[in-house]
Amino acid sequence: MTQEQIRDLRAIVGEEDCFDDKAHLSAYCYDATRERKYPECVVFPHNEEEVSKIVKYCNDYKIPIVPRGAGSGFTGGALAVGGGVVLALEKHMNQILEIDMENMVARVQPGVVNMQLQKAVEAVGLFYPPDPASEHYSTLGGNVSENAGGMRAAKYGITKDFVMALRAVLPNGDIIRAGKKTIKDVAGYNIAGILIASEGTLGVITEITLKLLSKPKYSKSAMGVFPSIKSAMNAVYKTMASGVTPVAMEFLDNLTIKAVEEKFHKGLPKEAGAILITEVDANLEEEITRQITKIQEKFYENGANDFIIAKNEEESVKLWFARKNASPSISIYGSKKLNEDITVPRSKLPELLERIAEVSKKYNVLIPCFGHTGDGNVHTNVMVDGTKEEEVKRGYEAIEEIFKITIELGGTLSGEHGIGLSKAPFMKLAFTQEEMDLFRAIKKAFDPNNILNPGKMAL
Repeated sequence: MTQEQIRDLRAIVGEEDCFDDKAHLSAYCYDATRERKYPECVVFPHNEEEVSKIVKYCNDYKIPIVPRGAGSGFTGGALAVGGGVVLALEKHMNQILEIDMENMVARVQPGVVNMQLQKAVEAVGLFYPPDPASEHYSTLGGNVSENAGGMRAAKYGITKDFVMALRAVLPNGDIIRAGKKTIKDVAGYNIAGILIASEGTLGVITEITLKLLSKPKYSKSAMGVFPSIKSAMNAVYKTMASGVTPVAMEFLDNLTIKAVEEKFHKGLPKEAGAILITEVDANLEEEITRQITKIQEKFYENGANDFIIAKNEEESVKLWFARKNASPSISIYGSKKLNEDITVPRSKLPELLERIAEVSKKYNVLIPCFGHTGDGNVHTNVMVDGTKEEEVKRGYEAIEEIFKITIELGGTLSGEHGIGLSKAPFMKLAFTQEEMDLFRAIKKAFDPNNILNPGKMAL
């Protein structure tokens, strides 16, 4: 970029919202992958009109532009691989525009933090279920762009299940509306569906209309302790097929249990092969009792050694502590974590985890696993010493083999983190050449000059 181009962008947003100094470029050069790709300019638009002007200008001069929320993604989706402009939406475009009680929807700007919306709607008796682990800092624009999930996905689904409409700016500066507040809408192509999970490669989302639910009156948590991964995974899909749909069904394997216990000393059963932590909700107390009783029955039928029911909120928090602190705890196994979020049909979970254990032995790397087994989503964490090149190489070889196993079992490369940069090389494992050609054709139709988040998803 030239200084003249940066001055032109500064004229759109003002002196205090366009920067090319080292501090800002450094602050916006990384995400949760810890990779660094420096932009040439960081711009903070105030509104949709400014977004349109900025994007049109960049398109005219073929300047790469990367939409960005909190930068909390795990796949490099918000990294400026081609330099250019980072379009930072969290500073000004962060308002809840409307909570419509009659239609049970919320309209928000993309920079609204997930938990901010959850708290706002719960204050009026409503409920926004998608709860990614990053809910306290990730933005809803980022959640939509990556189709974020969370622990409650087992019952309530993921972000796409709650997006009713979007406003977005196309690469030529045009502003479009996709979808409506209505429950039914089959007029025209599902453009909102195409924009969801597109990782900012097709348009810049400027407004989101989200479906809300009534907040359930009661909830209860429980934990099952299992002698092996296989018994726990069997319990997952057999419970889900028994007529009970838990809000969440989370698991930790033995390596993860040991890591959490070593770090926090919570009295976890270190000898257990796995633990499952579950939660149910309902508007009637008797329904809560029915669900917990059925889960307990299925857990014991599949070999559980113990089943602990939280008696109150304090005990519930204690049960969930291990799962919510699993990710930082496993750092005891290596300085570099190759973190993937593969997903398979629930019935394939036992085979998936067995084969991951074989990969661990084959490549001589530790692979602690935990995740959202209620929806078949497993976080596999290949732990290596980041200072040892040969060990890191083995780690990536292990990841590629895990991806191949996942696809063979009818699964997907990503349940919620997206593809971005880190998984782009593996797209060929999951899609045929014809399918990749179709993706590229869609990208070209939206973005013929390839200015929007170029290099992501192998597009």
